[in-house]
Amino acid sequence: MRLKGVAVEQPEQIDPELVDFAVLDGWMDAEGLPGGPFENAAHLSGGTQNVLIRFSRGGRDYVLRRGPRHLRARTNEVLRREARVLAALDGTGVPAPRIIAACPDERVMGGAVFYLMTPVEGFNASVSLPERHTRDAAVRHAMGLNAARALSALGAVDHEAVGLAGFGKPEGFLERQVGRWTSELESYRELAGYPGPDIPGLGRVARWLEAGRPATWRPGVMHGDYHLANLMYSHGGPGVAAIVDWEMCTIGDPLLDLGWLLATWPGDDDESAALAGPLGDAGGLPGPDELVAAYAERADATAGRDLSAITWYAVLACFKLGIVLEGTHARACAGKAPKETGDLLHSITLGLFRRAEAFIAA
Repeated sequence: MRLKGVAVEQPEQIDPELVDFAVLDGWMDAEGLPGGPFENAAHLSGGTQNVLIRFSRGGRDYVLRRGPRHLRARTNEVLRREARVLAALDGTGVPAPRIIAACPDERVMGGAVFYLMTPVEGFNASVSLPERHTRDAAVRHAMGLNAARALSALGAVDHEAVGLAGFGKPEGFLERQVGRWTSELESYRELAGYPGPDIPGLGRVARWLEAGRPATWRPGVMHGDYHLANLMYSHGGPGVAAIVDWEMCTIGDPLLDLGWLLATWPGDDDESAALAGPLGDAGGLPGPDELVAAYAERADATAGRDLSAITWYAVLACFKLGIVLEGTHARACAGKAPKETGDLLHSITLGLFRRAEAFIAA
């Protein structure tokens, strides 16, 4: 194919319906990015439905991120939000992929918003562990503490100062959580074949959350889905190379991210830590109190935030995540998702509610 007199070959392994490299060539030129042939194009795997394609051009490496082949209703808007928040975090010290350029106009690439970001040189510890990390418990312990420290760097960001005022709706954020997710759970009843939620402790947890909601809190940038599977670690040690998958980012209460980390933290009590994979299986990780202490090391992350209420946030995270996962179980009952996946996620939901009640009891 040719564009502006330059030969552009569509890499054979990349479906042009996902990425048309002739279109990308012209767009990158217009953005002032280095020219030349596209090289080493390959799909990257990950725990997301979105498409990640790594390639090289003009001596520089890129990762292109766009929605799945069959775009969902809000995919493009989510990608626009991701690009905005990642651009805002550049220079803040938060470990995250850096935006190189973004195309918010879906008309350019066959209906899909996309952006280019820097590749992350690291590994996902929920998928595999390098030999050094496998054999050294001290490294794994530090990995856990660094998960909390990376999150505290995000909690320290002044969202208004970095241009994210108006990015979310922080007013009433905590007040609407229980009602919002209870309504979401009730909406699953509309799926034919779903008998309704059978979740022991559901009502007790909801009532406890409503009764104990923190009276004051300080808004900030939230990742929205902060757990080990959404972290990339350095091959050379225990450092967090990047926080990834920003699809649920908003302006809310950052302590809910810390609660989410605690809710999904590896333990030997139930299935709720299934997201941790090999790192959880290897053990040697810090306990919840150590995670909270590591988060608290940054005074700018904790100023105006009541860490003594962290149990409430952990319980809310169990409640919210459990309801989100129950949605897949409901769709499986309706024949819209694989039964084995629905059964697995339902078991994790039950584990999360058991964990929530254990947090309350403790």
